[in-house]
Amino acid sequence: MTEDVSYRRKPLTPEQRQARDATRRIEAEKAMRDHEAAQKAFYANRERLRAERLAREEAESKG
Repeated sequence: MTEDVSYRRKPLTPEQRQARDATRRIEAEKAMRDHEAAQKAFYANRERLRAERLAREEAESKG
């Protein structure tokens, strides 16, 4: 039987490894910034909706 060598990876050179690590770090930082922005938007919207609901309930109780 012959061995399938298509799954073997060539070892990375130190320069390739540094480039890969730098790219991963940049992508991770971007993902974290995107996540934080989404969280801030979510909580801002949540507080806005809460304030609207409380105002509506206050108006209903007076009316």
